[in-house]
Order: sequence, then structure tokens, then C-alpha cells
Amino acid sequence: MEVAVLTSVDWILVCHTHDVPENGGACVKYQEEQIAIFNFSRRGEWYATQNLCPHKQQMVLSRGMIGSTGEACEPKVACPFHKKTFSLLSGECLTGEDYQIKTYPVKVEGDKVYIGFES
Repeated sequence: MEVAVLTSVDWILVCHTHDVPENGGACVKYQEEQIAIFNFSRRGEWYATQNLCPHKQQMVLSRGMIGSTGEACEPKVACPFHKKTFSLLSGECLTGEDYQIKTYPVKVEGDKVYIGFES
């Protein structure tokens, strides 16, 4: 697994915490990108990925089911249509196919949710 190191991040306010359901996701649009934001409240964590499922090229990941997998309890999202499962940390496809999704850093300050974009 390759890990990208961000040297400079621009934090963009994309929504408020009440806009994203607990243990679920929502979609925001920033410039030309649709981004899925996940409030994994059972873990006290937030994640963001591209909304496009690369399997059938559908903008649906924000409506996917989130959970954990493996001994390390890695956070994941499953596409709501064909159940391809992706790591919310790395974007790697966890069901064995050669797919990858883009992930974004997230920070929450008060009730504001920010996504980090590489400068």
C-alpha cells in the first residue's frame, strides 16, 4: 500500500455536523467533485471519499453502509448497489477487485466539517 504525504492542505468548510446522519453519509459538491462524507459516530470518527463507485461509475458511495472489518477493525464503506467494499482509510477495495477510491482528510471544529485538499 502506498501512502501519500500531503505537504500543504487547504481546509474547506463543506457542511455542518447536523447535515450528516449519525453512522451514515451525505454527499457534498466541491468545485467539480462529488464527495461522500461519513459520520462514523459509533467510532467517533469522520471520513471523506469520492462519491463515485468505480465499479459501475455511479455516484452512490455516500449512501453506502459503513462498518468495520478484520482484526484491526478497519473502517469501510460498501457500495449500496453491488456491495463492493472500500477502506475509508486508504480507499483500497477490500473485496479483492482492482478498484481504488480517493480519500480526503477530515476535521471537525465545533459543528463545522472541513475537508482537506492538497494545495
